[in-house]
Amino acid sequence: MSEGMKVQPDLEFIKYLKSAGGDTLKKCYQCATCSVVCPLSGDGKPFPRKEMIWSQWGLKEKLVADPDVMLCHQCGDCTAYCPRGAKPGDVLGAIRAYAYTHYGFPQGLAKLCSEGKNLPIMILIPTLLIGLVWWLSGGMKLPEAGQMIDFGVFFDGDKAHATMYAGFTQNVILIDLIFVPAFLFALYAFYRGVSNMWRGMAAQVPGDSNFRPSVTQFTSQFLVPSIKEILTHKRFNECGAQRSRVNGHLPLLFAFIALFVVTLYAMIRKDVIGLFVDGLHVPLAMTDPFKILANVAGIALIVGVGILWVNRSRMEQENKTAATFYDWYLIGIIMAVGVTGMAAQFFRLGDVASMAYLFYFFHLVSVFMLFLYTPYTKLAHMVYRTFAMAFEKYRVSAFAGQQEK
Repeated sequence: MSEGMKVQPDLEFIKYLKSAGGDTLKKCYQCATCSVVCPLSGDGKPFPRKEMIWSQWGLKEKLVADPDVMLCHQCGDCTAYCPRGAKPGDVLGAIRAYAYTHYGFPQGLAKLCSEGKNLPIMILIPTLLIGLVWWLSGGMKLPEAGQMIDFGVFFDGDKAHATMYAGFTQNVILIDLIFVPAFLFALYAFYRGVSNMWRGMAAQVPGDSNFRPSVTQFTSQFLVPSIKEILTHKRFNECGAQRSRVNGHLPLLFAFIALFVVTLYAMIRKDVIGLFVDGLHVPLAMTDPFKILANVAGIALIVGVGILWVNRSRMEQENKTAATFYDWYLIGIIMAVGVTGMAAQFFRLGDVASMAYLFYFFHLVSVFMLFLYTPYTKLAHMVYRTFAMAFEKYRVSAFAGQQEK
């Protein structure tokens, strides 16, 4: 440290880290064991040793703009080998949780999602919204005896024939009015947050050049390679202590991609081709390839998050990590999406209308929560880490005027 430099710790930030899983922070005495075992650490960036001392000093602004914090995937090696039990992985997880709130837009919603005590309100918001639309649309009416249970008329009082407006069913219109704005809002919130994080990271690059890559150059040279690396779980496979987490992450990754494909297909089938071809607004047959893909993906979703659930519980029982709302909310909401979706289908096939519609309602609530709250919860790591990895590649490129160390 240069002579005359003053460190002004953010005591509230330190207090937050300790309450959000980083309560062992003060046990660190800078032995550098964590940096030795971490596959992300290099001679020029002793990770996570420098983050531990910055955390002890309360240097919030440096930490939330540190791409290495986002690049960490909490493999657990640093925690497993720490001779003092300082659990650097938990400290870094707490920093990330703080960063998602720090960069969150709007701040009120970001702060709402940062604490477990607010979970009832987080559930109540979509429950009231979707419940109100369900009631006003007349959709709470159950089908009569002999009528098919069809979620395509969930927001429609006419369970026998879908109400149509300009070629679109009432159900499609109301679903779009609920979920499309939530999805677009989440995208905009991510844009605001990632943009602020990028500016903060760029400000810390010594000798940063004014020469910037074009959108095409950035996408092809930095963003796409980062996405490929994440999809192949390259760095996860370098883990030692928690390599089994790959067994949970890979099914989840497959499930999200497959369900996105199925949703896109259903939208094109019902909302585009259905404008010109009658009979496409009915549920997919169980033998339809896309229906089979949806069911396989649903099972993979439940299995993947179940593995993460068991791993997380075991680690907490063995005192290898701390229980945090940040971690359990993600596990819980993904499990809720998978279980309610499969339960709704099970009761539909079993012709139990009341339970089928009730579970479908809860499914919509959980999916809405997944969309709306993603920018402020642990799932945000998927986006922030992708751009942090792209920045890592950018900062050692000719564009930033840096040389890889």
